[in-house]
Amino acid sequence: MIKSNEVGATILRIVLGATFMIHGAAKFQGGIENTVGFFESLGLPGFSAYIVALIELAGGIAMILGVGTRIVSILFALVLAVAVIKVKLAGGFLGNGQMAGYELDLALMAISIYLAITNKSLFAMDNVIFQSKKA
Repeated sequence: MIKSNEVGATILRIVLGATFMIHGAAKFQGGIENTVGFFESLGLPGFSAYIVALIELAGGIAMILGVGTRIVSILFALVLAVAVIKVKLAGGFLGNGQMAGYELDLALMAISIYLAITNKSLFAMDNVIFQSKKA
C-alpha cells in the first residue's frame, strides 16, 4: 500500500536531486575555474569548489535515483549551511538587491534534513539495496 508521505518524499527527493544536479553541472560547464576563484574570494580553499561541484552533480544524480539518500542529504545540508553562512546571510532572508537571500537555501536545507531522517520514498534504489528479508 502506497503511503502519502512516501509519495511526498519521492517528489521532494527528485526535485532536490534535479536542483543540485543542474547546479553542479553548471559549475563544470561554466568553467570550474570561475567557481574556484569565487570560493577563494570567500576565504575558502579553491579545491573545495571541485568537492562542492562533485557533491552537487553526483549527489544530484544519486538523489534522483534514490541511492544513498540519507548520506547525500546530509552532504547537501552541509553545503547549504556553508553557503548561507559564508555568502547569503549578509544579504538577509530575501536578499538586498545586490545578491539573493537565503530563503531558497533554507528551503532546500529543510528538504535535505527531512530526507535524511525520513524512512523511505517510492522508486528509490535504496529500497532495493536495503530491502529487509522477510521470513
